[in-house]
Amino acid sequence: MKILIVDDSSAMRMIVRRTLREAGYGNLEVLQASDGNEALAVIHKDPPDLIFSDWNMPNKSGIELLQALNEEGYKIPFGFVTTESSAEMRARASQNGAKFLITKPFTAEIFAKVLDAFLKK
Repeated sequence: MKILIVDDSSAMRMIVRRTLREAGYGNLEVLQASDGNEALAVIHKDPPDLIFSDWNMPNKSGIELLQALNEEGYKIPFGFVTTESSAEMRARASQNGAKFLITKPFTAEIFAKVLDAFLKK
């Protein structure tokens, strides 16, 4: 199974990757992108099975990436890993088809709880 981690912080991409391993998902193939535009290029070349995206990024935000994928007809499960989690943001994410929103800081237990529905260990 292949996942794509999209975040403008390389440190955060590494933290998400480490947390996935700690949650029991160390066997996943991991692709990375530093913003929504780079993520679209990765997805067009090699579509992942699941996408983790930050919300706030330069060039193309996470919500803009999700909207672009919807417009292009992709049905890849998509979730946010972000510092923000207002009711308005959660509603907007859900309306655009996001499957989950994990708030930073997070734990391996939170990842496991959310991801067990999407991934096989």
